[in-house]
Amino acid sequence: MKLQVNGQKYDIDIDGKTPLLWALRESLGLSGTKFGCGIAACGACTVHINGNAVRSCSFPVEAAQGADITTIEGLSKNRSHPLQQAWIEAQIPQCGYCQSGMLMAAAALIKQIPRPNDRQINQAITNICRCGTYHRVRIAIKKATGQAT
Repeated sequence: MKLQVNGQKYDIDIDGKTPLLWALRESLGLSGTKFGCGIAACGACTVHINGNAVRSCSFPVEAAQGADITTIEGLSKNRSHPLQQAWIEAQIPQCGYCQSGMLMAAAALIKQIPRPNDRQINQAITNICRCGTYHRVRIAIKKATGQAT
């Protein structure tokens, strides 16, 4: 399989039906994308494929060939993305497990809707956070997009 991940090209030997999540984690060593539920419900495994948020645990790696894949490691190299900065400032992570998926979903949202309102955020960010950080996630998204909170 030929993949382009975070701007780099890779050629990996993997069954095409394997979920993209496992190609990223096991074949490429990109462990920021997390396994949560395995049925695309929780969103811990969210990555971008051609700029769209996709749950990689149920997305076959063969369907990602030729696409531009971005993982949490590719969002920024030094936590300089406005969302990452807002996440830190709002002290969102508690256990932190879901946060890479949340960040990736939020990044896809603000790319499509540069100044989302609460309703748009709630519709787009369907990731599950067991710590219940949803209110702070909305605050961070608004801060990162220059909206008053």
